[in-house]
Amino acid sequence: MSEARSRLLSTATGLFYVEGIRAVGVDRVIAEAQVTRATLYRHFSSKDDLIVAYLTQADEAIRAQVNAARAQDASPADIIRAVSRSIADDIQSAGFRGCAFLNAAAEYPDPAFAVHQAVLKHRQWFLWTMAELFTGLGKIDPEPAARHFVMLRDGAMAAGCLTDPKPVCETFLRGVEGLLTYRSREEHG
Repeated sequence: MSEARSRLLSTATGLFYVEGIRAVGVDRVIAEAQVTRATLYRHFSSKDDLIVAYLTQADEAIRAQVNAARAQDASPADIIRAVSRSIADDIQSAGFRGCAFLNAAAEYPDPAFAVHQAVLKHRQWFLWTMAELFTGLGKIDPEPAARHFVMLRDGAMAAGCLTDPKPVCETFLRGVEGLLTYRSREEHG
């Protein structure tokens, strides 16, 4: 990645995440990245293209966190715990402003937009990945468990930027533990 593209993406990432995507115009990104308009459009064909690159970068970071958890020599339950702790750490980090994907979906609700499609692609991957991890437990119906996990995560990310994140994360992690101990109805008879 060229230095100019990297600077543009880094600048846009900071501005979009902190201030909102629609609140930040390309002129602001250009000024803060200290590049010309021609440079911006040489690297990104439109603001939407820049936004999709921002979301792609966020997606890659989350995939790396999940892959790091999966690389541990651990049980599926411990991998799920590691993913959960990583999410909780993000929520408690300085400057946390919620989930970049949920924020983008709120600003771009039309499923036909490339931005919304990038959000859906990430969320489908995350849901599928969590279902795969829950499958490894062997005692839980993985798809409902994964949906439950994602809903817990979404709620924690929304609440974590509105109030003290510590109790939010404690509640999130307890909810995940509840999922890990849940047994399907078939097992209970």
